[in-house]
Amino acid sequence: MLGNWVACDAYAENRPVRVVTHAHADHTGGLRWSLRECQKVLMTEATRDLIEVLQGPLGARLKDIETLEYGKSLQFDGERLTLLKAQHILGAAQVLVESEGGERVAWTGDFRLDGTSPLVDCDTLVVESTYGSPSCRRSWDVDVRRLLVRMVEERLKGGAVYVFGYHGKLQEVMQILHDADVSVPFVMPEKVYEVSRVCERHGMRLGCLTLSSQKEGKMLLEENLPCVAFYHMNSRGNVGLGSERICVSGWEFHKPCRRVGEKEHIIALSDHSDFDGLIEYVRQAKPKRVIAENHGGGHGETLAKEIRRRLGIPAVAMPCKSYQSTFS
Repeated sequence: MLGNWVACDAYAENRPVRVVTHAHADHTGGLRWSLRECQKVLMTEATRDLIEVLQGPLGARLKDIETLEYGKSLQFDGERLTLLKAQHILGAAQVLVESEGGERVAWTGDFRLDGTSPLVDCDTLVVESTYGSPSCRRSWDVDVRRLLVRMVEERLKGGAVYVFGYHGKLQEVMQILHDADVSVPFVMPEKVYEVSRVCERHGMRLGCLTLSSQKEGKMLLEENLPCVAFYHMNSRGNVGLGSERICVSGWEFHKPCRRVGEKEHIIALSDHSDFDGLIEYVRQAKPKRVIAENHGGGHGETLAKEIRRRLGIPAVAMPCKSYQSTFS
């Protein structure tokens, strides 16, 4: 909850403004409640389009969603709300709320430091802590994107390569491969296809997309012809068994690539900042105080402790019993 009126990424009773920072399901909880009860529900246009695909049509309530461009502001009862770009998935945003008295409080949302701009200049910063432990570092000197391209290209010599990941990250992989001139067809089920088309409408370049249910897609997979098949991580246990498989995950900290089966590897491609990235964001933003949220990896307490120790900035983990007394 930011300022007097704003709730981010959840429905909160008595908060008339709801902001959705991005389309992942753990940040859209209670959206239908918000659309029914809130005076304003805000997000970027890309996030709205992704939510419609991922959650199904919101029907008449879709018109109640207001979209806001990065850097544009909205006034509500004495407060100014601004969305700023966060590098996570398409449409992801940071949230800044400014009071009439000039107090600035911000929520990073989920983000990766590289590509997140600007870092929010604020008095109080609420920061995500998915990888908020010093054990969550990716300190190798390897370009993971080039490694991913090389591994896919090598395995395409033997036929289809299956890539497993979550919505948003799958489309990032498509863009990486397309930009590297990997020109084979990209095959995918309907939901991944629909998300990919939204991403293309908003400027991402993803290559030649083919539905796995259509004739060409079926032939490519059944005959094990060179193609890259993109499936949600939840399909990992029953799709592409026996084929070359690559899983993209942020929960890898010891090696950029790890073999987990005869033909299966995990590559450390993350859409979240690691521990060093989180600390660097706070160091550059220089807020007066920090609240580390405990969602995701549950490292809020650890991150707050490290911010106090390394940067000398007052920091607590959320939830805390008394925000005011903590920083007084």
